[in-house]
Amino acid sequence: MHHLGHTRSVRTSRFLLQTPDTFVRAALPGMRRATAVVHISPAGGAGFSQYTAELEGDGELGPATVQRFVYVLDGALTIGDDHLVAGDFAYLPSAFPHSIFATAVSRAAIIEKPYESLDGRGVPAAYFGRERDIASTHLADDPWIEVRGLIPDDVAFDFRVNTVVYQPGATLPKVDTHIVEHGLLMLEGGGICRLGDALLPVAAGDFVWTSPYCPQWFGALGKTPARYLVYRDWDRHPL
Repeated sequence: MHHLGHTRSVRTSRFLLQTPDTFVRAALPGMRRATAVVHISPAGGAGFSQYTAELEGDGELGPATVQRFVYVLDGALTIGDDHLVAGDFAYLPSAFPHSIFATAVSRAAIIEKPYESLDGRGVPAAYFGRERDIASTHLADDPWIEVRGLIPDDVAFDFRVNTVVYQPGATLPKVDTHIVEHGLLMLEGGGICRLGDALLPVAAGDFVWTSPYCPQWFGALGKTPARYLVYRDWDRHPL
């Protein structure tokens, strides 16, 4: 419900907080019986695109001309001979021919980015995995913050995607300011984000983008863990 134009969504040149009440849905080229909520793209100042694809039971995402990362939020998808359910993911290089079909009403987080080559390294191969099969590590040795890396730690990849789980009351140890940009989709729970000079509440379903060097911080609030999916560009020289 809208109360005289009120929303938690905030947009500045340094960050975006996009809340579900402001989502706009539209089909992208190649989609069939599917729509997308585009969260961020180069039009918004990012070096990548991230959207949530919402597919009917027989919906389809068309092929991509750039590398693509797919994380299943709900439902079930097929990519060639691979069957993905909630928590499964796939990395698909730009030269990998594919289409993505839904076998049930589904939602998926999609990240797309032109590949930045690295001298002496080949293009990464397609990669499929399950989040639950990945061992977690503790951020800054804090056992209340668990990180799972969904992209192999290999410089052939020019970005990383992680899931991060905070137990209630857990916080990042400091405010970060760095060259990396982020796309962050809140999956569960909620908390407080520092974005630039603002302290903003965030909840499951929200999307956050931060530009390079934007001060950022997160602390989990509530009685249940907070969990998010986060993109970062990585392993390339700043020039």
